[in-house]
Amino acid sequence: MTATPAGMSYADYLQLDELLSAQKPLSGLHDEMLFIVIHQTKELWLKQMLHELDLAIALVGEDRFAPAYKALARVGRIQSVMTLSWDVLSTLTPVDYLAFRDVLGTSSGFQSAQFRELEFRLGLKDERYLKHHAADSDDHARLRAALDRPSLREASHSALERAGFDLGDRSDQAVANAWLQVYRDSERWFDLYQLAEKLLDIDDGLAGWRHKHVLTVERIIGNKTGTGGSAGAPYLRSTLDKRVFPELWALRTDL
Repeated sequence: MTATPAGMSYADYLQLDELLSAQKPLSGLHDEMLFIVIHQTKELWLKQMLHELDLAIALVGEDRFAPAYKALARVGRIQSVMTLSWDVLSTLTPVDYLAFRDVLGTSSGFQSAQFRELEFRLGLKDERYLKHHAADSDDHARLRAALDRPSLREASHSALERAGFDLGDRSDQAVANAWLQVYRDSERWFDLYQLAEKLLDIDDGLAGWRHKHVLTVERIIGNKTGTGGSAGAPYLRSTLDKRVFPELWALRTDL
């Protein structure tokens, strides 16, 4: 066990001077602070989720399912906290927000590299999103690396193959057939069955987060164009049907 450094204070350990000085409202208006804190907090939670996903993917790759479930459960709890945080942001009225919106310039949540990295690490890989980050930037390099690394979705497919399921070219239908067999004989394939339910928990949480995001945006700015020129609520609504594990949703009908 590593010894606690002598004289280490709570503020020192958490680097609170740096952390609490990172909120720099530009408008001088009271409500801008909430907007900054909410979004900075989301980025910290995204960082933790990526940290947990790295571990979970590695553990699934080793067929160490029980400790992988723990990491995935933690991701799910963080998702719940992030979804609830929209309720805090929704205390910002349209009048409050429009009073300082101009200071945001071209910044937009659409530019969050960590959120896109989270999607990639889960399995929603879309190379087109790289164009939103300069080719020589650190964010572009991280996203490229995330595209090239095995995702949670891909790790689950490899686990199915190691268990003896033939996924062939890993077509959607082949994957769907394998998961359906797991559910139809859940006692035999209990580890994989439990893994599937944990994966669905994550997908469910992501869908809930997207839904609450849309409602919050509609409540504050309606269908106005988003900052940075994004399509705002109409774009967000178009993402509501995104699923990382569509086969796990579809098999409910087939059982």
